[in-house]
Amino acid sequence: MDTPYFAHPTAVIDEGAKIGNGAKIWHFSHVMSKAIIGANCNLGQNVFVADEVVLGANVKVQNNVSIYSGVICEDNVFLGPSMVFTNVINPRSAVNRRGSYLKTIVGKGATIGANATIVCGNSLGAYCFIGAGAVVTKDVPAYALLVGNPAQQIGWMSEYGHRLEFDQEGKAVCEESKEVYLLGGGQLRKV
Repeated sequence: MDTPYFAHPTAVIDEGAKIGNGAKIWHFSHVMSKAIIGANCNLGQNVFVADEVVLGANVKVQNNVSIYSGVICEDNVFLGPSMVFTNVINPRSAVNRRGSYLKTIVGKGATIGANATIVCGNSLGAYCFIGAGAVVTKDVPAYALLVGNPAQQIGWMSEYGHRLEFDQEGKAVCEESKEVYLLGGGQLRKV
């Protein structure tokens, strides 16, 4: 039977998984039966997608990423190599906490760098940028640039992924797109 997506012969796609047109699922990846993967997603080698995970359209998942129940990624999210999601805040091997999974929402266009860790129960705003190796322990504002352990905000990013520099009026222009952004009250908005 022809499918509207590509799955490498070593990939395991459980019956019932919903996979959008144009998606690509590469070597040794596993998509569970209640997962939803949007159109044109790309899952690299050794990716695991658990039940009840939702990936919007055009999500790019690099090698060695496990996406656990409770994670929702909106459209155009980038998940860097070996980044980590959690879904239980206080795991113990001898205690079953399957009913205690916390939601993690990753907003449209967000980027999570290689080896970053996202502690469950937090929301990452649209177009935020999480640096490689960062450990996110709280909600992240839209467009925020975070680095370190624990992750701290050190600036703001444009939708094209460039760090923004502001004038005295709180205005910045993306060097690539030339889109204008305004900073006020601790929030950034595109004009």
